[in-house]
Amino acid sequence: MSATGVLVGAELLAQRLRESDPPVLLDVRWALGDPHGHEHYRAGHLPGAIYVDLDRELSAPPSAAGGRHPLPSLAALEEAARRWGLRAGGAVVVVYDDTGGLAAARAWWLLGWAGVREVAILDGGLGAWRAAGLPVEPGEVTAPPGDVVLRGGGRRVIEVDEAAALAGAGLLLDARAGERYRGEVEPIDPRAGHIPGALSAPTAANLDGDGRFLAPEELRARFDALGAARAGEIGVYCGSGVTAAHEIAALALAGYDAALFPGSWSAWSADPDRPAALGEAP
Repeated sequence: MSATGVLVGAELLAQRLRESDPPVLLDVRWALGDPHGHEHYRAGHLPGAIYVDLDRELSAPPSAAGGRHPLPSLAALEEAARRWGLRAGGAVVVVYDDTGGLAAARAWWLLGWAGVREVAILDGGLGAWRAAGLPVEPGEVTAPPGDVVLRGGGRRVIEVDEAAALAGAGLLLDARAGERYRGEVEPIDPRAGHIPGALSAPTAANLDGDGRFLAPEELRARFDALGAARAGEIGVYCGSGVTAAHEIAALALAGYDAALFPGSWSAWSADPDRPAALGEAP
């Protein structure tokens, strides 16, 4: 894994999988507008990988107050993690998807929040694995039940009022695509625009052309240009708290700790009393 513990490369992961206590592999294939993640998994996945359902296992049911992907309860996440085979004091966990980590980072963030000590994102995901000439297998994998005990509190969370305050007193980053930040389009949430005071920092800009994270020094330069070096506190939101986790991973690679606003724009925009800013300006 990388020095920060955020990423693992395909070749190193392949080596680790040959060890006596290999990593637990979690396939988190999900994308907005594509409900077929499980089918993609069954068609071909890393050998031994367990499928994780982002909507059902990494999220609670949607609500106006909580947004489209509220955080699951600790008890529900622990039950799911045991289905995935996670053990108390057990192996490293590696999460991946086929979209540059945009979905897998949700599992990375959640498991770190829950107290799992070693979790890494496969840098470049399934594409990097295949590009390295490594094998995939079809079908379904079921893990022996685990006994992991989750604690919670391992990563920072901010709620809606804290996000509003942080937009003025610290640094609040909007990880959605620029056109959604500006309010030019809004494909799914109640209103267009962004939280007043938030800065646009699209998650896609954390990746290179091969879907791998930029080098830490490049990421640091990116976030420093947005004010990270002088911010007392950094928060991140997106549409529903999924891809914001990817931005938090990129910030960690750059050397910055950041908090997640889980409800994100889906919760903010559902409250008619919350203002929405339009255009390029924060």
